[in-house]
Amino acid sequence: MASILPASNTSMRSDRNKYIGKGFVHVKNPYLDSMDEDILYHLDLGTKTHNLPAMFGDVKFVCVGGSPNRMKAFALFMHKELRLEDSEEDIKDICAGTDRYCMYKIGPVLSISHGMGVPSISIMLHELIKLLYHARCCDVTIIRIGTSGGIGIAPGSVVITDKAVDSFFKPQFEQVILDDTITRSTELDKELAEELLNCSKEIPDFPTLIGHTMCTHDFYEGQGRLDGALCSFSREKGLDYLKRAYNAGIRNIEMECTVFAAMCRLCGLKAAVVCVTLLNRLECDQINSPHDVLAEYQKRPQLLIAKFIKQRLGLHD
Repeated sequence: MASILPASNTSMRSDRNKYIGKGFVHVKNPYLDSMDEDILYHLDLGTKTHNLPAMFGDVKFVCVGGSPNRMKAFALFMHKELRLEDSEEDIKDICAGTDRYCMYKIGPVLSISHGMGVPSISIMLHELIKLLYHARCCDVTIIRIGTSGGIGIAPGSVVITDKAVDSFFKPQFEQVILDDTITRSTELDKELAEELLNCSKEIPDFPTLIGHTMCTHDFYEGQGRLDGALCSFSREKGLDYLKRAYNAGIRNIEMECTVFAAMCRLCGLKAAVVCVTLLNRLECDQINSPHDVLAEYQKRPQLLIAKFIKQRLGLHD
């Protein structure tokens, strides 16, 4: 287990009682409160080994993304944007005792990696939500930031998701639990999406739109690609599928949004998905933009979320 970390003592630390509302994080598990100890194994944390309210009680914003390196970069970026008094050297990976995920705390902001695909983000979300619950966090906003494949829009466009849909274009998440198939709603917070869109309008040369996002369980065949080790369909059939997705209002494809939306909704978390597109899938299957262009694209969700958080905290550029 990681050592017990002290609560943040930076100038950005906020007393949770200053926040209006009682939007505490919920868990939907009647067995949790009867447990003597809850070990958050994949985060290297636990209710007996760590003082979770002291460590995380002031968290108001949680940002999650697939890549550990990107989430560390986001943490360092937020440190500069929030003008915190402590040093960048004090920003340590709280999950350093495990090789599954990384987590950084920057004032009221958590930056966490979730890996790739529904199973990986699902495991992380179970333990993250329990962490926020045990820490008695309230009025938390959680945002997934990442990259995606665009459908019918220019590379570099930022898509704010209004509906997270499955491969059949339905706004739902299906999960097999024991021998039952459970269907859960993937509704996201509409006001939060509009607030993020308004923030984007204040950033010059920042193409942003609200649209549906499709979540698939595979990067290759599941997304209609012709360049995987397997391909069981024709070029025409793959392109027809993507065109039908576009006509259904889908503007990008990724691999996590449905379970993210479903779990956050059930547990009382206001959630949003903000992903930049790296290519237009109606034109090609492989990313062919130069590395410097891709690096600039990948920073766009971070820029938008930083502006959103600063506005929420009453900070100005």
